[in-house]
Order: sequence, then C-alpha cells, then structure tokens
Amino acid sequence: MDYIFEGFATALMLLVRGDPETYSAVFTTLRVSSLSILAALFIGIPVGFLLGYYEFPGRRQIRAVVDTLLALPTVVVGLVVYAIITRRGPLGSLGLLFTIPGISAAQTILILPIVIAMTGTAVSNLDERFKQTVITLGADSTRTAITALYESRYGVVAAAVAAYGRAIGEVGVSMMIGGNIKWHTRTITTAIALETGKGQFAMGIALGLILLLLAFVINWTLQIIKRKK
Repeated sequence: MDYIFEGFATALMLLVRGDPETYSAVFTTLRVSSLSILAALFIGIPVGFLLGYYEFPGRRQIRAVVDTLLALPTVVVGLVVYAIITRRGPLGSLGLLFTIPGISAAQTILILPIVIAMTGTAVSNLDERFKQTVITLGADSTRTAITALYESRYGVVAAAVAAYGRAIGEVGVSMMIGGNIKWHTRTITTAIALETGKGQFAMGIALGLILLLLAFVINWTLQIIKRKK
C-alpha cells in the first residue's frame, strides 16, 4: 500500500509545481471538449427544439433513434470516424487523424444525442397552455417559438453541462482518433490509461484528481441548474 500513498504525495507535488506534461494533458482535454460541445450545441439545440416543439410525421421515430444513440458505444464512434478520416477514407485529404479537430469531431458525434434528447425533453415538458397563452398575448409563431426556447433554458443548459461532462471523461474515442500523442493529442483519460499501464501511478493519480475535480464542478453546476429550474 505504500506505493499508493507515495503516488498521492508525488501527484500533489506535480500539481503544485505545475508539471508541464501533466498540464499539457489537461489543456488538451479542455480544448477538445470545448470544441466538441460548441459544435454539438450549434447542431443539437435547433434539432432538439424542432423535435420537442413541433408535431410532424416521423417525429416519434426520430426521437426513438436519438434515445437509442444515447447508448452508442464509444468504440463504434471511433471506428466509424477513423474509417472516414483515415488517409484511405473519404475525408482523408483533410488530415484530421491524430489531431485535436479530429478528436473533437468524433466527440461531437458522441455527445450530440445528449444535447438533442435533453433539449427536446425540456421543450416538450413545457405547460400545454403555454403556447395558447403566448399567442393570446399577440405573439406570432416565430416569437412564440423563441419564447418557448427561452422558457426551456435551464433544461438546455443542463443538456450542455451533461454533454460536456461526457466529453471530458471520454477515453475510447480520444485514444482511437487522437493516438495519445504526447504534447499533442494526449488527454487526461488517455494519459491516465497510459501512465497506469507503465506503472507511473503519480501522474495517473494527479490527472485523476483533476478529472474528479472537473466532474465535481460539472455535477455541482447541474445541481444548481436543477434548483433554479
């Protein structure tokens, strides 16, 4: 058990002294996750709003597909994206493999169903009398839709926070698409897997502590959103 306590002590020293290799993985994780959540929100909020607000043929079937994709295995996403962006793939000329944009694209696909599903649920859970009340007050269809989205804002923010948490803790996609390249595409999760496999528990514990801290902040933010809602 001594190696565990020594690992914690060394991990704290790495964090306090600002070890470059440790913080390189942290900053890479934040970059990748931030890019992926921005892309997922840009696509997912409008799609989720359409599924939650409007009635149209096939709506239930699309919602069922989105809900199914919530359990999409990360290795499947990694495999599909790898096949598309590898040199022999249709997007191979873009040079996305083993790059931060490449990882972000794969993570966007992974977290997009979370944003769509939670946004759609937040919008569809509005009071049934809401639309009639807003129309009665003189709002047109566009204004009514915008107001509905505003009233669902806490649910949308919760979707963003949940998706961001999933992106930060992702390891399979980051490993397959990023290649775990030191100083370049190595993230917190891939670094923990690598360093633990090498027996370097100190750096693994240091990164694990940062990951736990990020998870705590995300969950704390979700709790605040739920209380406000």
